[in-house]
Amino acid sequence: MKWTISQLQKYRNKDFPVDETVRVDEIKEVDPSIRDVSPMHITGRVDISATKVTFHLRIEGYLILPCSRTLVDVNFPVNVETTETFLLGTHEYGTEDEEVHQLKGDVIDLMPVIREILLLEVPMQVFCEDDGRKDGAPQSGKDWEVIREQEKQQKVDPRLAGLAKFFEQNDSVDD
Repeated sequence: MKWTISQLQKYRNKDFPVDETVRVDEIKEVDPSIRDVSPMHITGRVDISATKVTFHLRIEGYLILPCSRTLVDVNFPVNVETTETFLLGTHEYGTEDEEVHQLKGDVIDLMPVIREILLLEVPMQVFCEDDGRKDGAPQSGKDWEVIREQEKQQKVDPRLAGLAKFFEQNDSVDD
């Protein structure tokens, strides 16, 4: 996903669609929590003027990340829309809703930008849907178990069980 300025200027004031599938496996070396990366499908369009080149892109694919609870592989979908602007001169600035990049040299390379966007999409925690898998981390052990939010709300603390009975008896007296 590299273009020279002269290649892009041929499409000035014309429709220039982008539809490519790229590999970005090198982000696994930057972030070791990323176990695998699918090929990313990049679609969109490019607006080219004399002073700037603006890419309106959608990046789709998935990352394989470890589940924060069980360490099993989780397919984390990536579906990002971005607007990236490359300035051809130093006299113009972008708006707040678009990234602005100063062009160095004669070539626009989108791969570093795509890698950065994907690295920013990695969440702090990701959880798998199937908690009963055998290949993940154990969910209980001697004197401990993982408590999920639903179980926590339904379970009554055994130290307070007598107090709950007291209120049940008190409600029946009021009726």
